[in-house]
Amino acid sequence: MKTEAKLHKLEEILRALGKTVVAFSGGADSTFLTATAKRVLGDSVLAVTAISATLTDEERAETVNLAEKIGVTHVLLETDEFNDTLFTGNSAERCYFCKKIRFEALVKWAAARGYSWIVEGSNVDDDQDYRPGSRAVAELPSVRSPLKQAGLTKAEIREVSKQRNLPTWEKPSAACLASRIEYGLPLTPERLKQVEEAEKFIRPRCKGQLRLRHHGTLARIEVEPEWISRLAEPETAQLISEKLKSLGFHHVALDLSGYRMGSLNQDFK
Repeated sequence: MKTEAKLHKLEEILRALGKTVVAFSGGADSTFLTATAKRVLGDSVLAVTAISATLTDEERAETVNLAEKIGVTHVLLETDEFNDTLFTGNSAERCYFCKKIRFEALVKWAAARGYSWIVEGSNVDDDQDYRPGSRAVAELPSVRSPLKQAGLTKAEIREVSKQRNLPTWEKPSAACLASRIEYGLPLTPERLKQVEEAEKFIRPRCKGQLRLRHHGTLARIEVEPEWISRLAEPETAQLISEKLKSLGFHHVALDLSGYRMGSLNQDFK
């Protein structure tokens, strides 16, 4: 199916839903979905961003700015996944528990305000990675994934976003801070803050994808392969090592394999 036909199908799906809440993370997919829903549904759409320690301060501010540019009403909704031991236990199912907690809260919040449907930004390419959170979405009948239902790929979403002048068209794919924590290591706001501060320090020294993988006392840095040698330069390496040790890490490693999407999920693919 051509992209144009997929876009037409997407608009038909959204139009049939009527009053809708978009789960808005500020990434390329959810921004495209929010902008499209706004075009199709006008004031019958709300964008809601779940707020907890899994979201960085920068990401939170970015969702506010993006919603303003799109012209959609935007709500920041605090969620309490850190009160659930199934989530904080950090098993391989952590994304499932997080999504279930968040979307159940969002469904309840939306229903109380007359919104029967929630849409989220998964696309057809997301099935290529280990994503237990998608199961949580499938278990909630009032939550839909219209980009996936319309057959849109990540590349198509980026290309159309570019055509529509959405600033996220080339935004790198991202994942929440919890995805950086090694399975089995309990999730705490303090550990997520370590990751946030470490990535904030490293970010100006490289481009492209960056992940700080948290292995307890060990911090493992993943960057695009072409930036490995740059970060390994003695002066830069010393600065990064000193900063990360000040955050509580005892050892700092630069992964020579470079960035890999979902590298902590290799045993589950």
